[in-house]
Amino acid sequence: MSKRLLAKLKQPDKVLLSLLGVLIVGGFFIFLSASLGLLADGKVSFASIAFNQFFLGIVLGLVAAFIMSRIHYRVWRKYTPYILGLSVIFTLLVFLPGVGMSWGGASRWVHFGPVTFQPVEFLKIGVVLFAAHFLAQHGRQLQSHSHFGIVALISMIGLVAVPLLLQPDTGSLVVIVAAISAMFFTAGLKWRDVGIIIVIGLVALAVLAAARPYVFDRLTTFMNPGEDAQGSGYQIKQSLIAVGSGGIMGRGFGQSVQKFNYLPEPIGDSIFAVYAEEFGFVGSTLLLAVFLALLLRMYYIAIKAPDAFGALLVVGIATLIIVQSLFNIAAMLGVVPLSGLPLIFVSHGGTALASTLAGLGIVLNVSRYRKP
Repeated sequence: MSKRLLAKLKQPDKVLLSLLGVLIVGGFFIFLSASLGLLADGKVSFASIAFNQFFLGIVLGLVAAFIMSRIHYRVWRKYTPYILGLSVIFTLLVFLPGVGMSWGGASRWVHFGPVTFQPVEFLKIGVVLFAAHFLAQHGRQLQSHSHFGIVALISMIGLVAVPLLLQPDTGSLVVIVAAISAMFFTAGLKWRDVGIIIVIGLVALAVLAAARPYVFDRLTTFMNPGEDAQGSGYQIKQSLIAVGSGGIMGRGFGQSVQKFNYLPEPIGDSIFAVYAEEFGFVGSTLLLAVFLALLLRMYYIAIKAPDAFGALLVVGIATLIIVQSLFNIAAMLGVVPLSGLPLIFVSHGGTALASTLAGLGIVLNVSRYRKP
């Protein structure tokens, strides 16, 4: 590393580190409370839950975050095409017999021995790295060349859309589209092009709903959740009961009733409903405030980044984390259709947590070179 860069090196952003500490510790305790429903039924053992969440998620994630925070973020730039290519190939492993795993009609997992994980979590980081490199190199063309941004954005989306729609994993595709769209907008995408992309997205959604019955079912359930309260509308109905039961202050830690045989996936995508029942409106507002503070702090780090690549990288990672988390919460409140996305730092899923912490390690590294 050059003397000039060493002179600029600062400590990682302390505010971001504090927010991460709150989310990691608080999220783990929320997760343990939500897991009581499954433990009571004897469906899973506490050891397996704690191992996956604590060791595979938190411990490995913190190790990855530490390593990433020590590697200069610019090192990744020249490798971004290879990282994206490998992450796409890795994602395709879900279709390889003997390696890929299916559950609930979706092929989203791979397993090597006792370890099971979702390759899409690595794909998210790979896409953001590549988009940051591309936009840092060609950002000026977004303004000078007509529709350059539309073609480039659609090309990137198309690259990842095929393997994700085949799985199918529409939720992750939406998160990736949101992240790289935010990066393009930050890099200077014209408002006219933004409007065109929104129209294209709505048309694509309509085509997808017509071609994929499960997408159409989720949209119709979202529009009228009470039509099939014991079928497709069951999860959102039970979620709203849980949220409503929490009232202003909640039932108290560990006191949720809905997590016992009512809510599907109480440690997965329904975990916010369990949290809202136990901590009420006040606790839910506080959790949202922490996520908002995390987003604003990362955007502040992006503003202070020393170059366009660092700024765009932080914007992409920040958007990945926050959009996924807000989609989970909004789905449990009936504001958006169910997506199956986990609540980052809280829901069960070691791969998602570990990859998120690795991404945040990159953000912490960018913060070490922040401008005054």
